[in-house]
Amino acid sequence: MRAFLWGLSLMCLSIAGCSQDGSESDNSPAGEKVPDTPDGYVETGDLDALKSRGQFRILVHRAADEYLPRAGYPLDVEREMAKRFAREQGLEPVVISVPEYGDLLAQLLAGRGDMVAANLTVTPERAEQVGFTLGIDQTREVLVGRSGEPAPEGVADLSGRRVGVMRDTSFWELAESYFAEVPDIDQDIEIVPLPSTMTSDEVLDGLVAGEYDFALQDSNVMDVVRTYRDDVQVQLTLGERRPLAWAIRPSNTALLEELNRFLTRERLTRTDIRAHTDDLTGIKERKVLRVITRNNGATYYLYRGELVGFEYELAKRFADSLGVRLQMVVADSDEAMIPMLNEGRGDMIAAFMTRTDERADRVAFSRPYHYATETLVGRADEPAIDSLKQLAGRTLHLRRSSSYWSTAESIRERGVDVTLAPVSSTMETEDILARVADGTYDLTIADSHILQSELTWRDDIQGLLPLGDPTNQGWAVRPENPELLAAVNAFWKKEYRGLHYNILYKRYFEDDARIREQRAGRVDVSEDGALSPWDELAQSYAEQYGFDWRLILAQMYQESRFDPAAVSWVGAKGLMQVMPRTGNELGLSPLDDPEVSVHAGVKYMDWLRYRFPERLPVDEQMWFSLAAYNAGVGHVRDARRLADQQGWDPDQWFGHVEKAMLLLTQPRYYQKARFGFVRGHEPVSYVRHIRDRYRAYARLTE
Repeated sequence: MRAFLWGLSLMCLSIAGCSQDGSESDNSPAGEKVPDTPDGYVETGDLDALKSRGQFRILVHRAADEYLPRAGYPLDVEREMAKRFAREQGLEPVVISVPEYGDLLAQLLAGRGDMVAANLTVTPERAEQVGFTLGIDQTREVLVGRSGEPAPEGVADLSGRRVGVMRDTSFWELAESYFAEVPDIDQDIEIVPLPSTMTSDEVLDGLVAGEYDFALQDSNVMDVVRTYRDDVQVQLTLGERRPLAWAIRPSNTALLEELNRFLTRERLTRTDIRAHTDDLTGIKERKVLRVITRNNGATYYLYRGELVGFEYELAKRFADSLGVRLQMVVADSDEAMIPMLNEGRGDMIAAFMTRTDERADRVAFSRPYHYATETLVGRADEPAIDSLKQLAGRTLHLRRSSSYWSTAESIRERGVDVTLAPVSSTMETEDILARVADGTYDLTIADSHILQSELTWRDDIQGLLPLGDPTNQGWAVRPENPELLAAVNAFWKKEYRGLHYNILYKRYFEDDARIREQRAGRVDVSEDGALSPWDELAQSYAEQYGFDWRLILAQMYQESRFDPAAVSWVGAKGLMQVMPRTGNELGLSPLDDPEVSVHAGVKYMDWLRYRFPERLPVDEQMWFSLAAYNAGVGHVRDARRLADQQGWDPDQWFGHVEKAMLLLTQPRYYQKARFGFVRGHEPVSYVRHIRDRYRAYARLTE
């Protein structure tokens, strides 16, 4: 058996990582080029050469059959990210599928593609052949068995059993090395070689069919598989955590720099990509409520560095009542919200959504928490309109996905010859009102509370005619989540028109002076794209040290509220609140000079990120670095060790190490920690606030 395995391994090119799935020929999005074989042109040049050709060739693994793309599936996530990168660079993404996984790196080095995006594990052998980007994720190989069967306690329990292992993958390398570490056991383990053209589901299907007793898979793939399969389960974890990354040719340094810049932003701004459709019990287990909304003045926006909005504040109050954290998920368009909800990319919608029959067929609405009157809106100099008949010959500019469109159609059904002009589904009502005001659009329809808020600071539009009775608006959940719906209804029964609700409503829709102040301080993308007075400094030093400048800006706000003269109670100074001793060690002073302070803060962040394992994905490395900036490297390392002892993941900050950090406020835990007591809630709050603010900054400037 051993001789057979060595013969196979000599025949195989051991250059591939953990194999993933997907027939490219029939499943590809419209317009995406997918050659059947990697026989196109040869190009080994760097980014400038790729731009001269105008294409970016993404090498992926083509599995033997079609598969259903699923939210969070590694291959799908990587492919979409790679296509976004290409488009940002002004290049046409071309996906090239390679039948044999073991040929991916060879095709890359031969110039048949420009990057490999295939859930590729970084190994020392591969790093000698190709260049790797920053970590996209990390994985561990796991032994998967059939559900309900006894799990082995260790490799020794595999004696006499059959393990399905895909050739030309890191699974194959691991099987040979890991099983050999147990004397006399590897002789009794039958490794069933599987072709590297198989999908993960095909491998698992063979396991369920009894073709072998166990199979090797990636832990990150199994995290997704368990959301739709219950006939298999992870039974044993093998090997160490290893990073997953994209591979490029070693000489493509300019491409590597741009890819790393892109990945840093992508990883830091992404929300939980896994789909969750479970009810309230699952939300409480995850301890996160994901609320889908829109970025506008009525719901959720950034005001002088703080996240605010009527819907945001009420959603936060609801999340607090459940004992979970709030995560806002901003939809790109009005019409995208319901599909996002039903796909499991959020738990509920909070966006002043009007209940319509069509929507009620797709989601479950809560009891009403707001009533709005749809109102015809025109320019301030419009003559009065007393009846719908006066709309004949006029044009209404509306989002087709809005409830306003249905109202406008009903006007036409009454015999009024009014033209309906669809606008982009990504436009907010306030943006449409601005175009009515400047004469670009003729007329539109707006909810009364939105119009009311706009009229507090502008006088170039007017409400011309109420269109019917007030309509009710509610939060929306999936129909199969009755527990969450009941909790939302109980919340609104208590809160609707209560003291807190009334204060918020007045603040956002009735207090003219406050609305004008918030409008003036609201962070929108101005003509020059400025978010603060310190954008250029943040951009300069972020570029120098390889950070996203908007993350530095979000950290700067958290530290000093953009006040260069700020001094903390412990003596930290300047925009980045650097301690004088740290400034001296970095060779930078005086810290009350804005440029010196920003330079010192970014340089210190650069030092901190290398205090944590290189195998960490770039986002986790950044969260740990931010926590260390606030609490110190020693306390973060204590928290990582404690997380591991508690059975949490020491390589994940949110939901894992941050929980351990909170425990270090208790004597029973900090007395056993090397660096002792820490005010754990401070770094936990610090990282979370910077993350949320950074994502808001990123969205505004993309």
